[in-house]
Order: sequence, then structure tokens, then C-alpha cells
Amino acid sequence: MTVIPRPGLVRETGGSFPLTEPAVSLDPALPAEGYVLDVGDGGVSLRGGSPAGVFYGTRTLRQLLPPDCSTGTVPGVHIEDAPRFGWRGVLLDVARHFMPVAAVLRFIDLAAYHKLNVLHLHLTDDQGWRIEVPGWPRLTSVGARRPRTMLGARQHGLYDDRPHAGHYTDDDLRRIVAYAAQRHVTVVPEIDMPGHMQAAIAAYPQLGNGFTGGVRTSWGISPHVLNMQPSTLDFCRQVLDHVCALFPSPLVSIGGDECPVDEWAAHSDDPHAIQPRFTAEMAAHLATHGRRVLGWDEILAGGAPPDAVIAAWRGFAPIAAAAAAGHDVVACPDVALYLDYRQSDDPGEPTPVGPPLTLADVYAFEPPPSDRLLGAQANVWTEHMESAQRVDYMVYPRLCAFAEVVWSPPERDFTEFRKRLQPHLRRLDALGVNYRPLSGPRPGDARPGAPGNPRTLADRLAELHEMTADLRRTR
Repeated sequence: MTVIPRPGLVRETGGSFPLTEPAVSLDPALPAEGYVLDVGDGGVSLRGGSPAGVFYGTRTLRQLLPPDCSTGTVPGVHIEDAPRFGWRGVLLDVARHFMPVAAVLRFIDLAAYHKLNVLHLHLTDDQGWRIEVPGWPRLTSVGARRPRTMLGARQHGLYDDRPHAGHYTDDDLRRIVAYAAQRHVTVVPEIDMPGHMQAAIAAYPQLGNGFTGGVRTSWGISPHVLNMQPSTLDFCRQVLDHVCALFPSPLVSIGGDECPVDEWAAHSDDPHAIQPRFTAEMAAHLATHGRRVLGWDEILAGGAPPDAVIAAWRGFAPIAAAAAAGHDVVACPDVALYLDYRQSDDPGEPTPVGPPLTLADVYAFEPPPSDRLLGAQANVWTEHMESAQRVDYMVYPRLCAFAEVVWSPPERDFTEFRKRLQPHLRRLDALGVNYRPLSGPRPGDARPGAPGNPRTLADRLAELHEMTADLRRTR
């Protein structure tokens, strides 16, 4: 079998049969996202536990065809299949580098092809604000534009001289949401607050603490955060109101990561208490819309709202910390699932940052067991991905490995996976995906003008231990 992700029970019944329109039915006895697929003398039959299950069955049927679809025959099989996790997600950062609607739709198509079901869409950050909000036009006329972009890792201080701009209209976002829904993908929007807000503060300085500069052009963490004036909190509520009107997702992310307290310290004896209060207020407001708040694991410090879902990214420790605190959690540890991290030690890797994260490393990821674990998510941060072609290179085939981890049973064999991956890469060729070859980067893949900052895994793990000290103090 060459199906990616690997199905559960597969029995090859022999022979090859013409591909016919499947006879489709719903079977409530099956898991909601599960399906049973039969190909034989009687044609193709497909039972799904829900329309989503039927959809995943059609993805498998499509992958049973030759990679180039050169023939209309499929092998005789009986497949019983269902996913291991309910949250099989991928984050796409469109704030650092804007991606046109067509590129986002293509990204969704490829994710759904691999049976992923959540697109976490990171819409705002210090370097760009990508969503319209009624009554706040400067968020896009000012906040969605920057005069230049940093080239490579921030340690080098290199920039290009090209303006970068782009935002989504309401209709654009409705189109993205509808397109994803047709493929049983939920789009979870993220408006990062109260930190990572320099683009919004550049547009409306009254939201900040005295900063009057522009949209951030460098990478890294801006020290400029929202103030806590009533008018600023009203602004945040208005933004979330509009987000809820556009996105039907039961979860809305307010980020909450990497929020410096320096500006607050000038006006408060306990600046670390400010963000937990802010998070609680935004969570309560989202609850009036029937939504739950999603936040990065930093919101655990000081106590997260009881119903908050935690995206645990700072290594593995926050996964256990979130579950121990009684929160549902999505595992997305950077050292295992950050697809902006370099793929090898090869000097030809484009803008190599972070510790190496190989295809085998992603395939070996296994989230710690917990009854609060919703699933896992791979994150695509685009500081160093200036185009959809570059996103392809960094994402595939590592996302193929991740898709199998979150769909299939935990017993896995990397050698067997690589064998099945070879014909699957021909499918990616047919789909026009600029994936990284298994043999390593091609000469044209390098970005010599955008140098990176490669690190060792031991160095990153030591840093994560220090970064999560606040969680150990609050347990």
C-alpha cells in the first residue's frame, strides 16, 4: 500500500478494478471521521461515520490511483480506517509574509489531501496586520504594510529594500472559511494579543504605551504591547466580535505568547498580573459568542481561564503542565513540530534556523498520553518563507510524516514509511508541490543572501527549560 497517512486495517483482496463512482452511505456505527472502503467485482463502496468520514475515504481512494492518474484502475482492497486524534492541525503564519488567497486555498487543499482537519491561521503580528476590522481602517492601510523586510536571522541585521504589504478582505476570509469547510477543515483564527501588537499600535498609537513608530521590520519580539485602558480593551472586544462574525470556529486564539512586561512595569507594582487579567476578560467576551479561547502555553502563568485550550509549544513540559492544570491541550512542541526549523546540517539549507528537525524526527514525534490531549499541530512560521514555493519546501514532505503520526496508530516504522513515501512524492510532483528532495537541498534552494542561525538541540532544550520556569513555579 502507498497510502499516506497509513490506514488502520487494510486487506488487499487481489486484482485490479475499474474506478467507478463509489456507492456512498453513512453508517452511524462508525467513528465520525472513520470510513470503510471496498473495491472489488461489485465496484467501489464507501461507508463513512459522517460526511467527513466519507471525504477521508475519497482521499484514500484517490491515493490508490497511480500517482499520475495514468490509468483508471484501482487495486482490490478492504480498508477500515479512522483517525487517532480529533485535532490534526497545521498553523500557517500569514502575518510575517502575506500569502494571497489562492495560495492559502492551495495550502488547505494539500492539508486536506493528507487528512488534516484544522488550519490555525495566524493573522496578526508585529510585522503585519492582515484582517479588516470595521471602524479601524488604519489597521490595514498602515498596519498591513512595512517598508522593508529582514533578510535571514535577526542576528545579522540584514534587510531588503522592498515594501511588503497585503491583507484579506471580509469576503476573502469568508471564501477561505467556506473552501476549508468543504474539505472538513476548521479555520481557527488567531489575533495575537496583548503582545505581538506593534503593527496595530503603529496604526493607532493610543493603543500602546507611548510608542509612535511604524510596523516592525525586524524579526524577534517587540517590546511594545497594548495598554490596559478601557478604550483599548474595547478595541480588543471589537476585533474579536468581527473575528467571530467571520469564523464559525468554536475556538478563537488570542495568542498570548512572548509578551514583555517592561512597558507595564512603569505603571504597575505587579506587571506580571496584568496579562492573566487581560486573558480572562477576553475569554469571558468570547464566551458571550459561544466560543472558547485558545492561547499559547504562556497564558498558563498566573492561571489561564478554566475553559481555555492550550497550544503547548515551548518543548514538551507545557503539554503536561496544561493537562495537570485541567486544560485541554494541543501539542505543538517546537523541537518536534516547528517546520521553519532547518531540515539538516547541510549548508545548502535555506536560512537554517533552530535545531535540526529532520523528516525522521517529525515521524518519531509522539505526544505524551493524556485524557486532555485533543491532538497535535505542526506550525509553519514564515519569517524565512517569502513565497508559497518556499513554504512548500519547508513543509513537505515533513507534513506527510506529521499527518501519519496524528492519523495512524502509534506503532510506526520509519524505514517502511520512507518506502511508501517514494510513490507519494510522485503525487506531490503531479500536484506541483516544491517539496524538499529526500536527497537534500538542490543548489537553487539556498538563500545565500539571507543567512540563518543554526543551533544545537541541546542548546535549545536548555533555553526551553529556562523559558518554562514560570510554569514550574505555578504548579
